[in-house]
Amino acid sequence: MSNETAVQLPERGPGPGPGSSDSPQSTIGAPRVSPDPPAAAASAGPPPREHRHDIDLMRLICSCSVMLGHIGGVFIAAVEREEANGPGVYWTGHIVEALNPFAVPMYFAIAGWAVLVGAPPRDGRRMWQRVVRNTVPLFVWSALYLAWGWWWGTNDGPVSRLAVDAVFGSVRPAYHLWFMYAYIPLVIALAFAVLLRAGKRPWGLGAVLLLLAAAPSLLGDLERWTDWDLPRFGWGFGVYQLMYALAGAFLFALPAGVPGRRRWPWAVPMALTMVGVLWYHTQVHYVIPNAHLLVAVMTGCLLVMVTRVRVPERWRPTLSKLAGASLGAYMVHVMVISAIVEPLVSPDLSGAVAGPLFVVLLAATVAVSFGASLLWGRLGLRKYLG
Repeated sequence: MSNETAVQLPERGPGPGPGSSDSPQSTIGAPRVSPDPPAAAASAGPPPREHRHDIDLMRLICSCSVMLGHIGGVFIAAVEREEANGPGVYWTGHIVEALNPFAVPMYFAIAGWAVLVGAPPRDGRRMWQRVVRNTVPLFVWSALYLAWGWWWGTNDGPVSRLAVDAVFGSVRPAYHLWFMYAYIPLVIALAFAVLLRAGKRPWGLGAVLLLLAAAPSLLGDLERWTDWDLPRFGWGFGVYQLMYALAGAFLFALPAGVPGRRRWPWAVPMALTMVGVLWYHTQVHYVIPNAHLLVAVMTGCLLVMVTRVRVPERWRPTLSKLAGASLGAYMVHVMVISAIVEPLVSPDLSGAVAGPLFVVLLAATVAVSFGASLLWGRLGLRKYLG
């Protein structure tokens, strides 16, 4: 989800020149002196960070899986969650919804790896740059979805009230943005711990965490004392999200040879968890919580299968480009679904029609969402639109 996993290599140092040890002029009239090995190593700077193409692949998988699940949700909503209203549409929606519960937990896992292992922040200023890169698109897209809902007549309240609610953590009408209200505080908390461990004093990050922790009770007290109708405060993360982040940091950091040939047997328990999720959705409760054991096992299985997998050289440029566009595609895809998916799904479709229609709609949603994100990336709008 986040661009933080696309780790940038540091710039190369200056090449040979006058006065450098590689310049012939530097040895004229001077005795040869062997450089001290520790000093030479220190002057070389930190080694370049490894670009993890498997992380790029995982981000792309998660982005497409989120779209898959939200389109499946449209099918289920079309029959009002009742099989009797359209068995073909009902089962098409539930089957595809059972394939993607790992997507959002995996985003937290990637965030944990990025902050704790892949690209830990060096100071508070750099961490604030990361926070801004995620917060600005969140508010820009909140405004765009409010305008979209006003245009389509789907907002469930005045735009002014919904805008205030969005600042405090509401997800109306952009329901998929709930993730960002947990993701950003989690990243801040992890970065605070990393910087503290490194001997830094990240006062600003600590103040933000204190404010996020105290805000729900403060707003509740203020509402009781004043009888004002205050927005619900939705910024924050739960224990399960932290655990996914820590597990991701641990498993994504495994040495290259650890998964090896033993990665593919994990496809069996992953398939079994998908069957379990289908049963849970249709017999127990829809939607299964992200903290459920079935979701955790599914997420872990996919993580082990993908981590350190070798991506062919010829695919890497395209994969990196698509991974860089994945946050923007995530942001816009709900708008795409409301425009091209919802009008085409009706409860009277048979299973023979609903299945192929779903495939076509998924392909169209992925193509339009990523195409739009790549376009505004070329226009230099990535920092505003993700």
